[in-house]
Amino acid sequence: MTLLRLGIGALLSLIVTAASGAASPPALAPAPVGGELEAMSRALQRAHAAVIGVRAFAVENARSNAVLGRTREGSGVVIGGDGLVLTIGYLILEADQVQLELDDERIVPARVLAYDVATGFGLLQALTPLRLAPVPLGRSASMAPKESLMIASGGEDGAVSVVRLVSRRAFVAYWEYRIDGALFTTPPRGDHSGAGLFNSRGELIGIGSLYVTDALGAADGPRIPGNMFVPIDLLNPVLDELRRNGSSRASHRAWIGINAIELEGQVRVLRVNDDSPADAAGVQPGDSIVSIDGTAIAALDALWQSLWAGGAPEREVTLEIRRGGETKTLKLQTVDRMQTLRRTAEGI
Repeated sequence: MTLLRLGIGALLSLIVTAASGAASPPALAPAPVGGELEAMSRALQRAHAAVIGVRAFAVENARSNAVLGRTREGSGVVIGGDGLVLTIGYLILEADQVQLELDDERIVPARVLAYDVATGFGLLQALTPLRLAPVPLGRSASMAPKESLMIASGGEDGAVSVVRLVSRRAFVAYWEYRIDGALFTTPPRGDHSGAGLFNSRGELIGIGSLYVTDALGAADGPRIPGNMFVPIDLLNPVLDELRRNGSSRASHRAWIGINAIELEGQVRVLRVNDDSPADAAGVQPGDSIVSIDGTAIAALDALWQSLWAGGAPEREVTLEIRRGGETKTLKLQTVDRMQTLRRTAEGI
């Protein structure tokens, strides 16, 4: 079911129908009636109105341009009465110019207030009044399995649709990124970048990050496409820090500059970033990582967590790799990930 341009009334009807007719009703709240329906409708209207378009332009020599392009477009959600906007970080990574696109066709300039490597969130500050009510932040951990939710995107092609939460689990990426409690929904949306995920009370519970081919993540289950959302629960503990400093302390962590995957019980290097610590040390695509600083590595999760927990962001680490039938030991000088960016946020 892909429903891209519905009125909130029709959308609310679908959410209520899904909730009351779900296959596992004990896990869901009773269907709302009367005044409660009216309150839900107003809350979803407010949530939809708070989702706006984001267009960002990265600096010319940004490292991220090779993957993301210099011009990026997506969505953001107004979460503060002072014009504070939450989005997904990669949209505004190394950006030196940002525009907010509102439904009344206004274009509002904004500046990058924060980019957080650890969570993946980005914060923008509108430079002129938005005149939009902020949305309340919910609790993603309190959602019921199979709960029906609303996705809203902003900008010229902004749309809303109903999705279902199908999984909540750790997400481990190939590009030195990991979060707990990621939210996986289906059916998928192509305009997921920075989109808002809302519960039936109009509370923001997640920010859109990725399209995924396996939303369920069950070893013995079917592979169903969907989207991954960064849970709002990761924002609450660091929001003040992000506004004040432009990033969280956890974002200042070791980086070696590889993309890697798990394959047949091994962690295999897919790509080595140019001029990265791994590049300088001689790591090559196709290498299998056997250990880091003496800790055996058989899973991607273990590699990233060992790298980040092993000491200061900038230090020497020892990688044992297998290349062909030969085992090699390499010394890498890690760098602070935040120091590799051509342009960073500095908070208020």
